[in-house]
Amino acid sequence: MKAWVLHGAGDLRLEQVRKPAPAEGEALVQVKAAGVCGSDIPRLYQNGAHVHPLIPGHEFSGVVTETGRGADADWTGRRVGVFPLIPCGECLPCRKRHYELCRNYGYIGSRRDGAFTEYVTAPVKNLLRLPDEVTFEEAAMLEPMSVAVHAMRRARPRKSDTVAVCGLGTIGLFLTMFLLEAGVKKLLLVGNKEFQRQMARRLGVPGEAYCDSRKEDAARWIQERTAGRGADVFFECVGREETCLLGVENTAPLGRVLLVGNPFTDMHFPREIYWKILRNQLTVSGTWNSTFLQEPGDDWNYVLSRLAEKRMDPQALITHRLRLEELERGLHIMRDKTEDYVKIMVIF
Repeated sequence: MKAWVLHGAGDLRLEQVRKPAPAEGEALVQVKAAGVCGSDIPRLYQNGAHVHPLIPGHEFSGVVTETGRGADADWTGRRVGVFPLIPCGECLPCRKRHYELCRNYGYIGSRRDGAFTEYVTAPVKNLLRLPDEVTFEEAAMLEPMSVAVHAMRRARPRKSDTVAVCGLGTIGLFLTMFLLEAGVKKLLLVGNKEFQRQMARRLGVPGEAYCDSRKEDAARWIQERTAGRGADVFFECVGREETCLLGVENTAPLGRVLLVGNPFTDMHFPREIYWKILRNQLTVSGTWNSTFLQEPGDDWNYVLSRLAEKRMDPQALITHRLRLEELERGLHIMRDKTEDYVKIMVIF
């Protein structure tokens, strides 16, 4: 089968490789759609992966074509989404069923072969059955959508809250989508591209609720729209020191700052910003990954139920659809910022 194989940082090749066979408790999934994650770019071009050679790709959906020994054969022929994190099941977080915090996890696409290929294996316990109403493209976005939902549910915004989202990449836009679906009316979005304003408007956010931080002072803009209080909930989806400080400085007393973005820089809190946390009794929290329990209450099923009911249209955020052979072009768009993009999707 064809596969994009990472041999080391900056060394990605389209090759013919052997089709994998499912091990005990696993399924073989024929990939139908695979999304490119922002984390794939540093993995492929700067840092490398945990093992080489490796087939990357962790946002995907497909059809089960075969099951291994000990796996329920009823999975065969099923349309599925796949939770890419494979928990050890033994560490303290796993024993508390916080599998997203596993200390010794495996991961499809970074620690074992992933989905930038035609077939991939995964434990059946990581599979989620798809209703007929959910497309393969939508299901390939279950992972980033669930990351956004996990962040939202950790912050627990009320419908009456003023909620700020800083950073409108894929996760920030998905977060905006779910906040709107949850009934939050007072949204303030901070981005740095006209394209992001356009995408936010496509989701239903009015243009005046968007601040282009290249052209306006974001702190002043937030203060003007909150009568000097700041936001009740502030989602930082960038991962830079200046936006973390922006969040703390512009969150209302007793408010919540939720740190979502992977860090690009070291973080240093000046004394006056630290005082804001103390004197405003702010709650500053982190979020990581998403919950997958194969139960109705987890993040993945939260997303799946809304997709099945057509309460949102994540396909509106797909800006590029490419064949497997064209994947490198999409990676270069993301690496070099040569075109506006949100979600780049490989279609099989």
